[in-house]
Amino acid sequence: MYYHASQVANIKELIPGISMHRKSLVYLTTKRENALVYLSNAVEKYCKEIGYEHSGKYYKWCSYGFTKEGILELQEYWPDAVVDTYAGVSGYIYSTENVASAEDIKDIPFAVTSVEPVTVSICEYIPDAYEALKEAADKGLIVIKKYHENSEKMLAWIERCIKEQYRIAREIPEYKIFLEGKFKDIL
Repeated sequence: MYYHASQVANIKELIPGISMHRKSLVYLTTKRENALVYLSNAVEKYCKEIGYEHSGKYYKWCSYGFTKEGILELQEYWPDAVVDTYAGVSGYIYSTENVASAEDIKDIPFAVTSVEPVTVSICEYIPDAYEALKEAADKGLIVIKKYHENSEKMLAWIERCIKEQYRIAREIPEYKIFLEGKFKDIL
């Protein structure tokens, strides 16, 4: 099975869209639990909460990596980031059995892209993304690494990363506002 997350209801066909790879692609994963992290975008959620007017696509934020065993590890870069980003957010996990043009993404385990539209077979409503993530973590399907669990080395890396991201964000106003709001102590 292949899975795709969206806050948009009633999708019958996943249509390729311009991606971070600057190609028209549909992104999917072969692990349902990995799709859960895409039910919410911290940048979009924060901007909407503070009333920032934005048109067009929001810059994507998703801080995760993978354990040595290949389990998705959702990482908090600020205290309670997972609750802030996912609590109260609903959405849908769309799935299909076959993706004719599936190509593995080399640097993201279990992720694939398709240049062709993907017909949806099943739609699963997720009433609360945070609760779904906690359930997946309780089952050992993902790891939620809380902010206070970060090593000093990781905290230093986060600080360097955020400063670099802020430099890049000069041309992306909604991302700049998000970074200023969540990382004012670093910036």
